[in-house]
Amino acid sequence: MRLHVGCAMWTHTPWQGRFLPHPLAPGERLRAYATWCNAVEGNTTFYATPTRDTVESWARQTGPEFRFVVKLPKTITHERRLKNAEEELRSFLDVMEPLGPRIHAVWVQLPGSFTPNDLGALAGFLRHVPRSLRCAVEVRHRGFFEDARSEGFLERVLGAVGAEWVPFDTTAFFQTPPTTDAERDAWVKKPRVPLRSAALTDRPIIRYLGRDDSALTVEGWRRWIDTVAEWLREGRSPTVFIHTPDNGDALPLARRFHDEVRARLPQVEPLPEPMPTEPPTLF
Repeated sequence: MRLHVGCAMWTHTPWQGRFLPHPLAPGERLRAYATWCNAVEGNTTFYATPTRDTVESWARQTGPEFRFVVKLPKTITHERRLKNAEEELRSFLDVMEPLGPRIHAVWVQLPGSFTPNDLGALAGFLRHVPRSLRCAVEVRHRGFFEDARSEGFLERVLGAVGAEWVPFDTTAFFQTPPTTDAERDAWVKKPRVPLRSAALTDRPIIRYLGRDDSALTVEGWRRWIDTVAEWLREGRSPTVFIHTPDNGDALPLARRFHDEVRARLPQVEPLPEPMPTEPPTLF
């Protein structure tokens, strides 16, 4: 049994010297993160496609068991809205190729303006993704969650190519008013959609947003501990990404989530030991 957990990034200033060694060369930061978590969201690729040399560096810093969920560039999902984007898709996948089996899924995050009426574009786009790669689709229009017919159509589009529906669970975050600057910023930016916890494939992916108060974050993920443990018993291989508004404690929280699942299922493969923040001494 393997449960993958991770964060929205592998380098974050508040982690330096606290959880990860500091300073670290750019070519060592992902390696250090990978001693804490065994997966990461590839958010940076949404804004710009990296060079192939950069992606080769990512591969060198991680073992073959590490997993990336790489987000498609916004030119494909938000500007072209999945139409006439075959050339951009091929270029992106060519750059990502050095990651090999580390690519857990190609993440298609769609804007809130992408409605059930746009499903034809999604169906056509997904047929151009090589079947050797898994796709994971995140939708934010409430129609997909509140209209059973639209939900069913989306599930059929995804099922036709073995793609997963990625929920972004913000329900715990929006339960009580914000109390920090980061929470107030997230309050107006993060999507408010109903909770979804059904898996379509053997590789479900969860994105969970907690609070800057770690106790509230842990309390809010209780339902996911139950769900993930059940998925593992069913033979699925879930991936869970832990977010908080400031992400200051997201790294240890991701490990805590893994620990809580493993407390129920000791046969889940353990995470590696984190890299020390200080070099070893002679005494």
